Amino acid sequence: MARRPVALVAAIVLVLEAFGIAFVNLILGKVADNQNMSLAGLRPSAISTGSWIAGGLFGVYLLLCAFFPLRAGITDRGPGRFGRILLITCAVVHGVLGALTLGLVGWPAFAAMIVVLGLIVLTLVAYDGGRPEPVVAEGTPAAV
Repeated sequence: MARRPVALVAAIVLVLEAFGIAFVNLILGKVADNQNMSLAGLRPSAISTGSWIAGGLFGVYLLLCAFFPLRAGITDRGPGRFGRILLITCAVVHGVLGALTLGLVGWPAFAAMIVVLGLIVLTLVAYDGGRPEPVVAEGTPAAV
């Protein structure tokens, strides 16, 4: 089965997405700061700082999510409980963002989000977390 390449591709895509999200939020923060934009009386520096912090946190979250498929692809072992929970939350985030991008940006952005969602889900399904049954010879008891 081709689960190792899928996990590695998922990790690479998540790393690229992390840097892309951080870069976009950096640009948005710069634009808000340069235009002196304010929202409901907030200072423009607060908006730009919030954009930078949000982009950094979301980038770190995506890098952490990318670590588990990368490790799974290298060692051919599925992620543990924490890694599976993190990848499930990442899949849910991509599903919600995919729905939002369909309405706000269009079909190409939706397709990109769904491809990433598919890679994450395929990695989770390929490494189902089940323990393999011990192989025993006929007539001998299985060691537990």
